[in-house]
Formats: sequence, C-alpha cells, structure tokens
Amino acid sequence: MNAITHLPATDDLFDRIADALIESGYCVLPDALPEDLTRNLYHYVQQLDDDDFRRAGIGRDQEHQLDRRVRSDEIRWLSPDKPAETAYLEWMAALRLGINRRLMLGLFDYECHFARYPQGAFYRRHLDAFQGRTNRVLSTVYYLNRDWTEADGGELLIYADEQAREPLERVIPTSGTLVIFLSDRFPHEVLPAGRERLSVTGWYRVNNSIGGLIDPPH
Repeated sequence: MNAITHLPATDDLFDRIADALIESGYCVLPDALPEDLTRNLYHYVQQLDDDDFRRAGIGRDQEHQLDRRVRSDEIRWLSPDKPAETAYLEWMAALRLGINRRLMLGLFDYECHFARYPQGAFYRRHLDAFQGRTNRVLSTVYYLNRDWTEADGGELLIYADEQAREPLERVIPTSGTLVIFLSDRFPHEVLPAGRERLSVTGWYRVNNSIGGLIDPPH
C-alpha cells in the first residue's frame, strides 16, 4: 500500500506527495489535514439539508446525463463564500502551489464538491479524465467518515489500467484520509456503501482558457 503516515501540513508533506506522484502516480495519506478542519467539515456537511444536494451525473455540459446504473451518489459544490468550505479550499490551494513548485505541473485552479453516498450507493469503474479531452490533471478525495470499518463497504478501488481485473489499491474511506492520483491514468470505482458515506472530491486543472474563460467551466 502506497500510504504515507504522520503527515503534518508542512513542506515535508508536499515533498512526500510529490515524490509519490513521481514514483507511482498516486498516494494515500492518512490524517493528512488538520484534525479541527476535518471535524468542522464533518459537522458542516451533517447540517446541510437534502435540498442542498443534487443527484450526480456523468459527463459535462451538453454531454451531462444522469444514470443510476453508473453512479448513485449526491453532490454539492464547494464555494469560498462559506467559511467552513473556505478552510478546505485554502488548504488545497496551498497544496496546489506546493505541487507546482516541485513538479511544475502548471496546476491552475481547483474545483471540488461534497459527495454523499446514501446506504447502497456506488460509482462504477471510470476515469476522471481522458488524454487530450479535458484539463483535469490531479484528482483528490478526502474522507469524512467517522468510525468506518471494512465491514461498512464503500471502498475506493484504484486500478493500474483499464485492462486490470484486480485493484492496485483498496482504500477504506476513513475520516482524515486523503487520496491523490493522476486523473487520466487510474480507473477507479466506489463499492456500495453499507451506510451513509461522505467525502470531498476534487480536481486540480491546468489552464486551457481562451478569451479569459476557464475551460471547462465549473
């Protein structure tokens, strides 16, 4: 397992993430973010109303569609207007700068949403980006699930490639775990959750803008 333990939010953390991305293209980071930030995010998302979430779809813009056979989670996009959300976005902005300094990936911005998986919800195997068709470069998933065990299901399975039958990595979505991987390299899926499963899912993007418009838009 390509896990990194005992990670304070320092230059050492960003060094280790960069090294892992160079070596294998992904990393799993237990207790990556400050505990109080994780706790505040958990309480915040618990207080959101059902109307704050919408059914997640697949594809973007004109190709966007809802398909319960592919995914059955619900999402809510984060905004810098909400203090609880701002703290997470600021942490991820610092990580963006840290990775750019070390790997010169040209990461331009970051978009993310809360993902809520009701009991039984799942997301079939997929890629977050296809080469030459999007500007998503790095995917991130941060888990908020307290006292989660393997028996609760909802594992993230990461595959080495589209032909692989067995996963390269099985990640139990325990609170405080951060997963980062190359968006166009690793197919992945979320197994059915035995109880409500919460995470923040996001993507670092490069700038394919024309005329001042971000491509693709949020």
